[in-house]
Amino acid sequence: MNQPDPVTPPPRTLIAVLALAGITVSLQQTFVIPLLPQLPTLLHTTPGNAAWAVTATLIAGAVSIPIVGRLADLWGKRRILLSCLALLVMGSAVTALSASLGWFVAGRALQGTAAGVVTVGISLLRDHLPAHRLASATSVMSTSLGVGASLGIPLSALLAQYADWRALFWTAGGLAAVAGLLVLLLVPRTSRAAGGRFDPLGALLLSSALVCLFLAVSKGGSWGWTSGITLGSFAGAATLLVLFGAWELRTPQPLIDLRVSRRPQVLLTNTASLVFGFSMLTSSLVFTHLLQMPTGTGYGFGESMLVAGLLQAPGGVCMIAMSPVSAMITVRRGPRTTLMTGALVVACSYGFATLLHTQLWHVLLCSALVGSGIGLAYGAMPSLIMGAVPVSQTAAANSLNNLCRSVGTSTASAVTGLLLASLTTTVGGQVVPERSAFTTILLIGATAALLALVIAAFIPRRRPTTAADLPLASPTAVLRHEHTA
Repeated sequence: MNQPDPVTPPPRTLIAVLALAGITVSLQQTFVIPLLPQLPTLLHTTPGNAAWAVTATLIAGAVSIPIVGRLADLWGKRRILLSCLALLVMGSAVTALSASLGWFVAGRALQGTAAGVVTVGISLLRDHLPAHRLASATSVMSTSLGVGASLGIPLSALLAQYADWRALFWTAGGLAAVAGLLVLLLVPRTSRAAGGRFDPLGALLLSSALVCLFLAVSKGGSWGWTSGITLGSFAGAATLLVLFGAWELRTPQPLIDLRVSRRPQVLLTNTASLVFGFSMLTSSLVFTHLLQMPTGTGYGFGESMLVAGLLQAPGGVCMIAMSPVSAMITVRRGPRTTLMTGALVVACSYGFATLLHTQLWHVLLCSALVGSGIGLAYGAMPSLIMGAVPVSQTAAANSLNNLCRSVGTSTASAVTGLLLASLTTTVGGQVVPERSAFTTILLIGATAALLALVIAAFIPRRRPTTAADLPLASPTAVLRHEHTA
């Protein structure tokens, strides 16, 4: 007897629930930042060891993203989405209850394993929404990754200042539990699980390569970029990636189908995502420092962490506001144009900030413009990926794209930290970054955005499509088109 088709809730409800799950998970990227200066005292450890609170989450997220994407395609996206949120609840509880560094880092690693929620959510949208709602829905879902990261600093600073530090993680766990309950009640099961076998050797090789890469990127500054352990980690990552590629091309059911991933539309989109990921994090890293710099430097604003975080909140608001604009451009001009527009906005924003960053309104304007550019570009990337891969590989392909962005943001964090630590001056007996450090980082961010623009320009242009060619006068049906290699 045939099973009845699952009842799909109204599109707005489905989008809202999945976006909430995405924001909840992406909050973990920046939630711990206000607490970092206090962690050595709270956990009776050194500042270097306390940095593992961030490193563990990055590594766990990088390892889990491709694995979660493949499992979602094989076993069902809703099931894997609920599993990720459950791990986030568990990780938040372990972190909140921890009294030592080991348990704290273990909890943060568990939180990091939920990083694949956004890509799985985008794949669920493709399964359940009509074509004419797909562009706007994927834009909102993809943007939730940046929105959560932007709002994480002010929210966590507020909680850390007016409540016990453990409230940060109980709040994170509570939000994840609420999101999980809503998913359970309102997101239908999908009947499109592809089935098949998981690739354990591919997962092991890729995970090992990512661990080596993220260790080198995140700890290279403290280990020394030319030290044996850093260079050995980079070499190990390169070797393991070559072995992974060779295995994936031989196995019949790979973790990541490299033949699909090397299609021009997918390959160039992922490359642009990596470079753009580097660019997008620059504003948060620079302005967080600049706003808290002593006023005696002549270029600092002397604000508290809470105020500095709140002043960056407009960037997150602009990301949300630009989601429908991103969808509109995608419908009318295609996702390639949307990505290029977003990269251009970010590049111009950093160019402006390089010249003008001495007044508070300069920072606010640049933060808002960068948020707008990110909102435009992030909404376009999933559409480009889904337009070039089979439905059965949607989650895995989007996970690879998300992983590329994560590599970019982690590299930006390492480069920014290196420049801020290298280009310093002494003001009132305190060693602080020079103004040239900030302008250099902003110029690098602008260059990275322009490079993403150039790469995006080479993405194959789609055949022009008119509304008359599509059902329901919906140009977004083109997003369903399967691109040939």
